[in-house]
Amino acid sequence: MTRIDWVENGEARSALWRSESGWPAPKKVVIADDTMAADAAYRLALDGTALLWRGDFQNARQLVQALARRIDHKGARAKRPKATKTPATITERFHRHRLAQLQRARTLAMLLIPFDADYTIPLRRAPDVRQACNEAYGAATEPFVVSLRELLGLIGAHEWRSKGVPIPTLDARIHPWYGVFSPVRGEYIELVAQAPLPAKTGLAFDIGAGTGVLSAVLARRGLRHVLATDMDMRALGCARENIERLGLSSQVEIIEADLFPDGQADLVVCNPPWLPGKPSSAIEHAIYDPDSRMLRGFLGGVKAHLAPGGEGWLILSDFAEHLGLRTREQLLGWIAAAGLAVAGRHDVRPTHPKALDADDPLHAARAQEVTSLWRLRAA
Repeated sequence: MTRIDWVENGEARSALWRSESGWPAPKKVVIADDTMAADAAYRLALDGTALLWRGDFQNARQLVQALARRIDHKGARAKRPKATKTPATITERFHRHRLAQLQRARTLAMLLIPFDADYTIPLRRAPDVRQACNEAYGAATEPFVVSLRELLGLIGAHEWRSKGVPIPTLDARIHPWYGVFSPVRGEYIELVAQAPLPAKTGLAFDIGAGTGVLSAVLARRGLRHVLATDMDMRALGCARENIERLGLSSQVEIIEADLFPDGQADLVVCNPPWLPGKPSSAIEHAIYDPDSRMLRGFLGGVKAHLAPGGEGWLILSDFAEHLGLRTREQLLGWIAAAGLAVAGRHDVRPTHPKALDADDPLHAARAQEVTSLWRLRAA
């Protein structure tokens, strides 16, 4: 972690800077409180000046909402088409939308909240977030500063971890940790729950375990042993906790590994990030796969890790194809180049709210999206 510096009451001050998005500590910092008008805060935030809050915590939350309204209003005006302008392609709209979302996040992240060394917030009407911070950050060390936007995400993640996400296939709940992608889109889980299993069901590999939900589904389907891998420490801890909570520790083992463990398995399952691109935060590693590294790594290595008669299951949305970020021919080319043949494919259409939102700037692509489970065998 780096440090953030500012001047307060004529005195130079400093604290640790936390950013899960990896953003650098703001260079320009001013003190702000309940007397600051939303328009003034908006102008400062747009200029890259951070606002270190010293007022009422609940008023800070309201200020974030006010900033968001101003950003969205400005964005809505910018989206109005001009009669002489050539309509943008879906790929151009995607890149513009992603850039706008990143700029929006950076602007909202300019409102900062101070923390004491024990994870208490020294502001009026501040909530007790000590448990949430311990879950996300580990043991407290010294005072630090974090954006309110990140703090609100941390609080939301704590609530999801506490109550869990219902998984009908398991008749149970999966409890995601902060920074680990929540299995709220259940269609890919149903595909793994319903696809026909290979003839042998002794050992399965779950590549990129995340919360451990797919490992749990495979174990419940009768795989005698599931070896799940991940590189992220939070994901490894999250998966182990969920597997233990479900009483499946005797069947499922969670290990740290980059893609594949040693050996061969009857079934090798992978649900890689669906979009080629650079993630802008820890949670986006479950969505964006730089240069399709994980997808191509899985396809390139799965044949060597398949036992005779085994199958590799690739769970992948075609959203990237509809956005013009990847073609079906490219995907099939990677499969063929890896010495694999498609033994079958099972499709499902997503039912998440964005797929039905006609006002979404990417609705044309979302409306066509299909999530598939590709059953792959050695050619």
